[in-house]
Amino acid sequence: MDPSEVGGGLVKALVCGDPALRLDSVAEPEPRPDQALVEVRAIAVNRGELALMGQLPPGSRLGWDVAGTVLRAAADGSGPAAGTRVTALAERDGWAERIALSPSRLAPVPADLDWPAAAALPVAGLTALYATEYAGPLLGRSVLVTGAGGGVGRMLVQLAAAAGAEVIAQVGSPGRAEGLRALGAHTVETYEEGAAGGVVDVLVDSVGGQVLTGAFGRVRPGGTVVCYGNTVREELRLPLDWGHARPGLRIGYLHLFDEVTRRDVGRDLASLVRLVTRGRLTPEVAAVGSWSDPQPALDALRRRQANGKVVLTL
Repeated sequence: MDPSEVGGGLVKALVCGDPALRLDSVAEPEPRPDQALVEVRAIAVNRGELALMGQLPPGSRLGWDVAGTVLRAAADGSGPAAGTRVTALAERDGWAERIALSPSRLAPVPADLDWPAAAALPVAGLTALYATEYAGPLLGRSVLVTGAGGGVGRMLVQLAAAAGAEVIAQVGSPGRAEGLRALGAHTVETYEEGAAGGVVDVLVDSVGGQVLTGAFGRVRPGGTVVCYGNTVREELRLPLDWGHARPGLRIGYLHLFDEVTRRDVGRDLASLVRLVTRGRLTPEVAAVGSWSDPQPALDALRRRQANGKVVLTL
């Protein structure tokens, strides 16, 4: 597309419907001087967006994970040039043909990284990166990852293993365990099997509820617990004696979009891209669909039938 032809018109976007997503026309984005115009080629769907679909009014925009090509560079000279392929963390408006983005929220990707893999990287990769950073040095430590069959969980398994940890991957069913050993997990277990598991140094949890309670009981004194999700939508409850029974325990709750406000997202995305290009990290894409017919892919994610990320292409 000729950048000179862009502006003042309409673009297609996936918006909240009643109840399903629908393609609709929205205003063409008009970038500020410090924003690039990106032509979107693929988008990834997260469980957080599934939750928002049922809460937002019809016509609301969605979308964090995107990959595409810079159509027009930022007018202030920051960021990559027109024609650069990028992965980006959008500001909940990414499910559209074209979007305006700050260069601080995107990173270039090489030509051999396909669009679905590039789109799968931002939310899952950044969450996993920040969770492992909070956990501290992992060389020689044991790390228990709950929800390991999902997009973030599979990134966590890889990053923790690359950092030298012994990784225990927990999943809700045997079918969710597919491929986890190849990604670096030393042990793969269901939540029921994990109830009899041994002591660990670090717990990284995305599930909450009884899964968190059971896994928490395995963390040694002086260990670390990082919670970054609550897929069961229950209160996060810890044992009454947790502080006395485990002196020195560190507990943190990671919210990605709080972290984004104080981190260099573009730099961190670039670090993830380097790991991918060096073969040390794989964006696990489980299902690819068309944004013109998103429901099958969304259903796979909702029913936990996708072992990894769900991506829609434009």
